Amino acid sequence: MSWLSRLRSSLGRARESFSAVTRLGRSERPLTPAFWDELEETLILADFGVPATEKILTGLQTVARQEEWKTVDRPVARFRKDVERFLTLPGGELALDRTPAVLLLVGVNGSGKTTTIGKLAMRFRREGKRVLLVAGDTFRAAAAEQLGVWAEHSGSAIVRGAEGADPASVVFDGLRAAKARGVDIVLVDTAGRLQTKTNLMEELKKIRRVIDRELGEPPAETLLVVDGTNGQNAISQARLFHAATELTGIIMTKLDSTAKGGVLIAIVDALETPIKFVGLGEGPEDLRPFVPAEFIDALFDEDQNAIPLAQRRESVI
Repeated sequence: MSWLSRLRSSLGRARESFSAVTRLGRSERPLTPAFWDELEETLILADFGVPATEKILTGLQTVARQEEWKTVDRPVARFRKDVERFLTLPGGELALDRTPAVLLLVGVNGSGKTTTIGKLAMRFRREGKRVLLVAGDTFRAAAAEQLGVWAEHSGSAIVRGAEGADPASVVFDGLRAAKARGVDIVLVDTAGRLQTKTNLMEELKKIRRVIDRELGEPPAETLLVVDGTNGQNAISQARLFHAATELTGIIMTKLDSTAKGGVLIAIVDALETPIKFVGLGEGPEDLRPFVPAEFIDALFDEDQNAIPLAQRRESVI
């Protein structure tokens, strides 16, 4: 099965909400205020969020007036293009041009940080990179053990501290080891923390300061791992983590389990930060770089997917 086919299959629930938009434009009924109300309701239900929904609607309505659209198929066709534009930001690829390239992963409990680090380690090792995992989650007893299993499976090195040790000191030791060993990529795990816990967010800031001091620059990437099933709550998480340690990207997990695919658009719009990877399952191969065109291609209905991607783009420009 091709990656696009797997992506479409995994996004089955999320595709339902996007297909609802497509169905609105399958006729050439007159473009009336009632249509705009229907479209707004559909986007809100798909978890686009109010700010992103208003921006999309305002843009569509502006073009509709300028080009004197008369039927509903025109804004729906344009909608697809606008969603892809929302998701396409500079810096979508991981910045790995430093040695070592330090990737700091943050997020709340249960978002899948440790597993995501393991999958990234597998990916980088397959590419021939020398990888070091840093077990910065010293609060959860099983965290270092879980990371150790991933280190063994991927053939990566690991630095860990005693349970309850100062996470920042473990990160310090990890960075020193990475420099000494000539490591290419350092993946730093952190404790899952609720965004409302001030002391834990301060600990995260301390880790960031240690990295800044030891490297003489910020981490190559600071990535927030978000559970895609959290819907709009993921946006509040993203904002608070962004305030604590400036994010460079989002990794969204469990997209195969959500019908709220619009949350990707909402997060990107709120932070102006790109989605870097998406997780669609349990296997290492199920964490893949996020490509907006592929994502849009997988979300829209079967009739649209029968048309080549390049041709569809031309039809809405």
